[in-house]
Amino acid sequence: MKNFLNGVLSLVVILTILVAPQLVNAQNSWSLEIRGGLNNPTQKLGDAELGSGLGSEVTILYSFIPSLGAYVGWGWNNFNAEESFAGHDMDFEETGYTFGLQYMNSCPSLNFDYLIRAGGIYNHIEVENNEGDIIDDSNHGLGWQAGAGIMIPFVKNWTIIPSVRYRALSRELEDGNKKIDVDLTYISGGIGFSWSF
Repeated sequence: MKNFLNGVLSLVVILTILVAPQLVNAQNSWSLEIRGGLNNPTQKLGDAELGSGLGSEVTILYSFIPSLGAYVGWGWNNFNAEESFAGHDMDFEETGYTFGLQYMNSCPSLNFDYLIRAGGIYNHIEVENNEGDIIDDSNHGLGWQAGAGIMIPFVKNWTIIPSVRYRALSRELEDGNKKIDVDLTYISGGIGFSWSF
């Protein structure tokens, strides 16, 4: 089932990229965003006190009306814990897919637009030791996210997007021979660079 869902989501992203050139119009309905950010956990992951982490994401957006669009993408986020149920000095990596809706509106007097995003994530959590070996994997599951930002024009067809978002994902990891429920919740502040086409 996991491989099937991964295949379907990958196919959707690939088809979106392949079909995009045929659907381009004068209003630049498509955009591609690359975002990096700093993540701050809002609670423990099981008994693990996570430190701040880094993340990155690539999304493609289609605006089907001027103020509303749908996006899909893929992201990676990393957190470290000096002590955890999994051992000493462990990395917790959240990777997977993101999707949802984006609402955009203008602030002409300030020369920027603002955006609000809401959607889902289909991610998993991997636990890695300090040598980079994966010692546990939660498998993919659904979570949610919400965020807001501003869109500052940079050069033709390029926009800088400072944004903040909240993400929540509940999964199951192993602690020895028993399964434990964990919640990964965090606030991410970052900057994206968007190209409209």
